[in-house]
Amino acid sequence: MSSTIHCEVDTMPMAQSLTSVSHKVEQTRAAVVAMQAAVICAEQQAADQVCENVNRGFYTLIQSQISQKVARLRSEVDSHMMNLNQQTKQLLAIRNRMERDYGMICSRYVKLFSGINKNLQQRVFELDKPTINFAVRDVNTLSNRTKQLTATVPVAQLESVTTSQRIVASNMKNRSMRAISSMNSFLSDLKQQDALTHSVLLPMRMEHNADPMMIPVIISESNFDRNDSRKVDIAINDSALEKGCRDIIKSAVTNTEFSWQQSSGIDIELKSEFNRIKAQSRASERVKALAEKLFLANTFETLNK
Repeated sequence: MSSTIHCEVDTMPMAQSLTSVSHKVEQTRAAVVAMQAAVICAEQQAADQVCENVNRGFYTLIQSQISQKVARLRSEVDSHMMNLNQQTKQLLAIRNRMERDYGMICSRYVKLFSGINKNLQQRVFELDKPTINFAVRDVNTLSNRTKQLTATVPVAQLESVTTSQRIVASNMKNRSMRAISSMNSFLSDLKQQDALTHSVLLPMRMEHNADPMMIPVIISESNFDRNDSRKVDIAINDSALEKGCRDIIKSAVTNTEFSWQQSSGIDIELKSEFNRIKAQSRASERVKALAEKLFLANTFETLNK
């Protein structure tokens, strides 16, 4: 036979345990939600911070590259500006030197042509002196005879008019006699000059080969600036030659192309002259030593023979 056992089990502790468990689960859920929200917020902040750092780094990089380019371009502009300023100074120096050379050449040629004109005028006056005297002095006097003649009064008596006419006629006769005497003197001088010219000139032209004359000429070519601008100076004896001959020689030498060659050493006479000048100089010993060092280190070129 079967027996039935009735057992009562109290579920209250279990229910209470489940209730506490449900509270813990609810707290866990709330903590998970809060943690998820905090994680999301932290990720958002981290993303914003990363983006801000990336943007700042990008802007800093671009600014640095632009600053480097600006600095490089500014240095190039400054270098070009310095080069342009240097070239401007050189051009101004060349222009000033050309102006000085032009003024010097103009004054030289003005003086030369003025001297030639005066010399030619004197020679022409000496060749035809009576004609020049007649043309310059007598003709001007005759053309201004109204100023030279005796003035007459517009209203005068018959006696004074007759006397004035006699004075005028006498003055005209005197001037005519002077003009005739001047022409006679001119013709006689011309005849004497022709006779003297025929007596001096040879009846025929003599052609012969004259011996050549050697004239010493000093030619110095110097470089006076950093642009390799060269200047040629020509020195000729002024006492033994006339000015025309000196000008012809200088023109011929100037139009000649020179060929220079490197000298083997310093000439003995040049070295002795340098030593003499150095000995007479009142400069300090340091300056003399430096001058001697530069003199010995310099190279000379001479003309090809």
